Amino acid sequence: MLDRICLILIIIGSLNWGSVGLFQFDLVAWICGSSESIVARIIYTVIALAGVWCISLLFRERNNVISE
Repeated sequence: MLDRICLILIIIGSLNWGSVGLFQFDLVAWICGSSESIVARIIYTVIALAGVWCISLLFRERNNVISE
């Protein structure tokens, strides 16, 4: 479950970076008022932590199948 949450956060973060690169529009900063607000910094930090967690996905064996 944590893997999926982290992957979702990484996707959201990548879409935000894509909008910054293509349109010079930072959605997180826009929602929070500025990129320096405490809420924006928390969001950026949570997404960064999710990215660090997802690094572990590269080194896991794929023997187990996720089933729901």
